Amino acid sequence: MRYTSPSSHLDDIITTDLLVVGAGAGGMSTALFAKRRSLDVIICEKTDMVGGITSTSGGTIWAPGTSLSKEAGVPDDVENARLFLRSVIGERSGEKLREAFLEAAPAAIQELQDYTDVRLAAATAHPDYLEGPGAAYGGRALAPLPFDGRELGKDFKRIRPPRPEFLAPGGMMVGRNELDSLLKPFGSFKNFRHTLSLFVRLLSDRKNHTRGTRLVMGNALVGRLLLSLRKKDIPIFYNWILIDLIRKEEKIAGARFKTPSGEKTIFARKGVVLATGGLATNQALRAKVFPIADLKSLAPKSNSGDGITVGLRVGAGFSDGAESPALWMPCSARVTRGGKELLWPHIILDRAKPGLLAVNGAGKRFVNEAGSYHDFCMGMISDNKKEPCMPAWLICDRAFLHKYGLGMVWPGTRLIKRFARSGYLIQAATVGKLATAIGIDPTTLEFTVARYNALARSGVDTDFGRGSSTLNRFNGDDHCKPNPCMRPLGPGPYYAMAVKPADLATSAGLTGTIDGQITDKNGLPINGLYACGNDLTSLFKGTYPGPGTTLGPALVMAWRIANHVAHQSSQVPLSSDIATHHDRKVSA
Repeated sequence: MRYTSPSSHLDDIITTDLLVVGAGAGGMSTALFAKRRSLDVIICEKTDMVGGITSTSGGTIWAPGTSLSKEAGVPDDVENARLFLRSVIGERSGEKLREAFLEAAPAAIQELQDYTDVRLAAATAHPDYLEGPGAAYGGRALAPLPFDGRELGKDFKRIRPPRPEFLAPGGMMVGRNELDSLLKPFGSFKNFRHTLSLFVRLLSDRKNHTRGTRLVMGNALVGRLLLSLRKKDIPIFYNWILIDLIRKEEKIAGARFKTPSGEKTIFARKGVVLATGGLATNQALRAKVFPIADLKSLAPKSNSGDGITVGLRVGAGFSDGAESPALWMPCSARVTRGGKELLWPHIILDRAKPGLLAVNGAGKRFVNEAGSYHDFCMGMISDNKKEPCMPAWLICDRAFLHKYGLGMVWPGTRLIKRFARSGYLIQAATVGKLATAIGIDPTTLEFTVARYNALARSGVDTDFGRGSSTLNRFNGDDHCKPNPCMRPLGPGPYYAMAVKPADLATSAGLTGTIDGQITDKNGLPINGLYACGNDLTSLFKGTYPGPGTTLGPALVMAWRIANHVAHQSSQVPLSSDIATHHDRKVSA
């Protein structure tokens, strides 16, 4: 390697070909793709762990037309994806960016599989979130295969853990396809055997680790990327906080960092890549673009807009994300006895199941409850402009709660009184009394429930189309006829749970070219400055076409950035220029 390791001296100068700021999936992939092209790379990570929001996500990657879809027996076609995106995004701008993504996706995913330890599988059944020509039922969403964290040795501690709400007792990770086994361990011998094997493995892990080492979903993707970085000898400098960028002759030539050893500088011959996770927890930027200021974020606190902030200082353009500045999940909040707030995203386990409806603060339905989590929240945000909808309320009966659960209340739990005492779950003997308990007019809620029940009996939701789409039916219960997403509410008691939108990723961000070069306010590339992931504005214009539509573009843009950088001429800073560089830095 041609870089110099940092020491305790405050004025250490380090030089590399490509500097990547941020060790999420986008940043780590960029480094790996660049290394493949014989570039020296350094990653600087703000925290002491890698993964960013990828670690706490499902890890799904939306990538059309890959060979993995063919291997899974559900071949996907780029042309179909093109048609689908046109139907979803319509006449909004950015078609060149989307076309570049579609063209590059198959090759980028193939290289990730061939050159790194990342292993993915195309889901045979994971529908796009919206209907339209070219929509896919399977093959387009890629999932990381489970990973044994023990392969990382002492670096296992570097993997950011999932949100505690998503860990089983003892710190065990569970994949979506394993939930049925854990929720019904005695439902079959297969369920019992699988559940037992998971707990035996966990007991072994806890002898030497604070949590289970069997990683799935986003944690598995991050673990595989970190293992690949180690094998390729790509350094990560931990606890390096970005301060500013450095210009040299109208080119971004490096960056300055606050580190445990003091302030340090890294010069980059070919460019700097911003991959810091977006503006999620930056309150000033949120206030400018978010429709409601006090909404929660599911991103790590460290995703505080560092890359976007320094990009704006050097004149980068900024987009508010078009249709929405963020991608949303409806979340319920529970405060523990110790005062810690836990957020539970209502993704697939309850909203689409029959026997539940959602109402606004006026006691009226406002959305198709079985739609994607993002579209459910967009319905909340839109309805809130007319009637109070922050929070909205999920309403169900006793049979629903017992069979499907609700939020953190697991199916069949005997702890209902505990959840009710904490205020997380509201319980009442009648619909009218439930309305009073949550501050809604009883007559209105009773009418809404009666209307819902009538539609459920008919099997057709003429109000909101619940159960009419592929995604609705996929997440419903096919044992329920004639509509897998609707049944009348039965005998009480009845329950209510408050939900609000929380952002899982941001669509607003810096503007860029098809190769990830950051552009200025006039649309011209800023020489030597790149971005991927949530630092770059979403190429889907604030829509949410399908599962993994943040990670897919992040990985593909990483591939395009590496290709672009590899073809740029090297410009090595001269030692005589070092003082000048410090004088011309972008002020913090």
